[in-house]
Amino acid sequence: MSRRAMPKQLLPFIGGRSLIELAAGRLEGIVPAVRRYICTAEAHRAVIRRSLPAFSDEQIFGEPEGRDTANAVGLTAAVLETVDKDAIFAVLTADHLIEPQDAFASALDLGFRLVEADARRLVTFAITPTYPATGFGYVESSDPIPGFAPACRAGRFVEKPPREIAEEFLASGNFGWNSGMFVFRASTFMEAMSWWLPDSARALREIATAWPTPQRGEVLRAKYAALTKISVDYGIMERAARDERLSIAAVPMKVQWLDVGSWPSWSETLPADEAGNRSGARSVHLDSTNVVTASDDASHLVATVGCRDLIIVHTRDTTLVCDASCAQRVKEMAERVDESRR
Repeated sequence: MSRRAMPKQLLPFIGGRSLIELAAGRLEGIVPAVRRYICTAEAHRAVIRRSLPAFSDEQIFGEPEGRDTANAVGLTAAVLETVDKDAIFAVLTADHLIEPQDAFASALDLGFRLVEADARRLVTFAITPTYPATGFGYVESSDPIPGFAPACRAGRFVEKPPREIAEEFLASGNFGWNSGMFVFRASTFMEAMSWWLPDSARALREIATAWPTPQRGEVLRAKYAALTKISVDYGIMERAARDERLSIAAVPMKVQWLDVGSWPSWSETLPADEAGNRSGARSVHLDSTNVVTASDDASHLVATVGCRDLIIVHTRDTTLVCDASCAQRVKEMAERVDESRR
């Protein structure tokens, strides 16, 4: 269903709303509307403005091309630093479903207070794991931080471990899923970038200097494409955890957290029938179990007979039939599709 012009975060497939709409709504009562920003591909600006008209053009930071999360966060930090040298900001992704709202709000408030108390502190939010996931990163919690319960000092960051390691993490009780959400002081984040990604930090500060000028677009396009493509976890957080110049805090976020990164995870938003089938399309099943269906055409009927553990997705121009155990390979499949079909 995702296309370059309409990625999953913009698809209205969670009860008729998109992930980015849900993420924006999650900030009500926590961060004032004028202090919320979206960092996204410039190509998606128009569709985001239509779905979230409360965000002005100045509240949307458009990337000329994707250079992974370290640079998306770095662009935001560099611009905010020029506006307010003491700016503290939260990084929240539009891939997640999070409930209940009050638990999310409480954890985010604690994250801000931790950084307000110590500008050298980087905060991450840890989700209590419910199974030994190999597709998520993990963060280790160690000693409690006095006065900021239940926050702890963070130990290791481990990205997508093999199953046996993930099972050890789950059994220890000391590791949480790295949610991909953070709180940083903008100037501290940029300082960390200058240590470990100096060329990127330099280019991002040049972009930030040009931000309030008519040369913004020209400088952004010229500098951004050359940035080293790297995630914030690999580029900053894993290194910060080993550096005594900074301290890392892990705030447990005791919520129901669903990373909608695959069809099986999306299907968890749907009720199951008595045979375990979950339907995001008009569907009829005969002697089928654990079948997930989705369609962008409300009039289209998906029918199955004697099927087991399948994902079936129908769109105007593509049909996917996938064994549920192979759902993580959909991206690999997409890469084999002719460029014109993407």
